[in-house]
Amino acid sequence: MRHVPLSITAHTAVSAMGIGLDATRTALRERRGGLAPCTLPGTPEGIWVGRVPGLEEVALPEPALARFACRNNRLAELALRTDGFAEAVAEARERHGAERIAVVLGTSTAGIEETEQAYRRRDAEGRLPADFDFEHTHDLYALPRYVRARLGLRGPAMVISTACTSGARAWLDAAALIAAGVADAAVVGGVDTLCRMTLHGFASLELLARGGPTRPCAADRDGISIGEAAAFALLERTHEGTARDGLALLGAGASADGHHMSTPHPEGLGAMAAMRAALDAAGLAPRDIGYVNLHGTGTRTNDAMEDRAVTAVFGPRGVPCSSTKGWSGHALGASGALEATIAALCVEDGLIPGCLGIEEADPGFESDILTENREAPGLTRVLSNSFGFGGSNCALVIGRLPA
Repeated sequence: MRHVPLSITAHTAVSAMGIGLDATRTALRERRGGLAPCTLPGTPEGIWVGRVPGLEEVALPEPALARFACRNNRLAELALRTDGFAEAVAEARERHGAERIAVVLGTSTAGIEETEQAYRRRDAEGRLPADFDFEHTHDLYALPRYVRARLGLRGPAMVISTACTSGARAWLDAAALIAAGVADAAVVGGVDTLCRMTLHGFASLELLARGGPTRPCAADRDGISIGEAAAFALLERTHEGTARDGLALLGAGASADGHHMSTPHPEGLGAMAAMRAALDAAGLAPRDIGYVNLHGTGTRTNDAMEDRAVTAVFGPRGVPCSSTKGWSGHALGASGALEATIAALCVEDGLIPGCLGIEEADPGFESDILTENREAPGLTRVLSNSFGFGGSNCALVIGRLPA
C-alpha cells in the first residue's frame, strides 16, 4: 500500500559510536568504531561489545520518575536530552496537543539488567528485594511508559518487541497510527542495553565474534558483537511549512517468513518481501535507491542470506551496500532505529560508509559491498534493512521529500 511521506522533524542517537548526531557522523567519517573488549563482570570471555560509558551515573530528571531508574531507561534519557530532541517534541506538543502524539518504541530485553541485579540480592528465602519495581524497569512497556511521562505526552503508547526488527518496526507501526488518524505525530525509535542474559544467550548459540570486533561481510567473519543504543525520531505529517527537501520516512515494509526460530530463510524470501514492500510503499523502483544499509550482523548465515536477497531485488552489483554494525555492534531491538538514524545522516551528509575493519568483501557475494567510505553528494534515498529471530523482517526507505 502506498505510504504518505512523514517528515522527520527531529532525531537523535546514542551508541558506542558516541553521544548525539555529531559524534555519530564524526565516527562514520573518521572510520572510528566504538567496539572494545568486554569488561562487564560475569560475561563471556574474549568478546567485544559496543558499550555506552557512564550510564550508571545518568540521573533521571525528576523525583516522580525515579521509579523508572534502570540501565535501559537511563540510556533512553541520555538520548532524549541530546540533540535538542525533548525540546523539539515539546514544540510539537504545542502544535498538535499532547493527546495527538503517539509513542511507539522497540526493545528486546527492556530493563532485564535491573532484574539480574535484583535476583542477586534475594534474601535467604529467595524473595526479590522490596525495592525492585518490575513494572517500571524490566516490563517491556516500561520504556514507552517512561518516554511518554518524560515528554509529557498523552497519546497512544505501545512497545514493539519483534527481536532485532523492533526499532525499525516501531517506525512502520507509528506510520500506520498516523495514517489511520489516531495521531498526528509520533515519537519512534528503540532502546536496548547490555546485560548478562543477552551476552550469555548469544554465546550459547555460538554466534559471538571471538578475539576481536565483528566484521560483517568479510570472508572470514565469525559472528556478532553485541552493542547498546538508543535512537529516537519525531515523525509528523507534512504540512505547508515543511521544507520540501527535508528528511522523511518515504516508505516501510515488513514480512514474517517464520522459517526458523533463530536462522533466516536461506534464500532470503522474507527479506526480499520486506524490501519490495518498502519500495512499493514509497512508490519507488530499485534503481531509485542510492544505498542499502544492510542488517549485516557478521554471522555467516545472515550475511550470506542478505547478499542473496539484495541481489535478487537490486541485481548483481546493483546498489552500494554496507553494514554499520562494525561501528556500533548489534544493538538488537534498538539496531533498526539506530540504523534508520544513520541512514538519515547519510542522506544529510552525502556519505556512504563502507564496512569497517575489512579489506575486501566475501568473494562469493554478488551485491556491491563497500569497504571504504564513498562521497555521495547526490544521495537522496536510503533503504535500511532489519531482520530478527523468528522470521521477522522490516525495511525502511528514508530520504528527502520530493521538490
